[in-house]
Amino acid sequence: MDEQGLRIVKNPSAELLAERQNLDGSIVLATMEGARPLLVEIQALVNPTNFGYPKRTASGFDLNRLNLLVAVLEKRTKLKLADKDIYVNVVGGLKLNDPAADLAVAMAIASASAGRSLDEGAVVFGEIGLGGEVRSATNCQARIKEAKKLGFTYAIAPKVHKDKFIKGVSDMRQALIDYLQ
Repeated sequence: MDEQGLRIVKNPSAELLAERQNLDGSIVLATMEGARPLLVEIQALVNPTNFGYPKRTASGFDLNRLNLLVAVLEKRTKLKLADKDIYVNVVGGLKLNDPAADLAVAMAIASASAGRSLDEGAVVFGEIGLGGEVRSATNCQARIKEAKKLGFTYAIAPKVHKDKFIKGVSDMRQALIDYLQ
């Protein structure tokens, strides 16, 4: 919407990533909005809590799922998050219902916690199980095609997807060790 009314957005993914800065806590997710692939930025902020009970807040992401991912991060990695406030934001006001957003959210939290960023050419997707394993995602080829269109050089995604563009990971811990700089 602008001064002349509604206008066509030719490339929604490019619009959503236009103001992105590659900082710690920022991860690009290849998600599906219905049948359409979209690239969106997931932001996380991790701070020491000032109270006895840490705060968990999510904008555009299910709070229960966030709590589950924090528990898996605590259990399956060496991250200590029990005394940290965690804030997660999906840039652009989108509300994600895609289970494949798990890996991007977990990597954003780990990135913010450790103060390390992900390579600028990487896009992320994959569901995380309670054991920390990274599970397959639907519409893998559509996600990859959208990422390539916007100039990304590789995807961190489940190992079960066989594609030269994908750097496959089988578990969340290994993804964090291998790809957060």
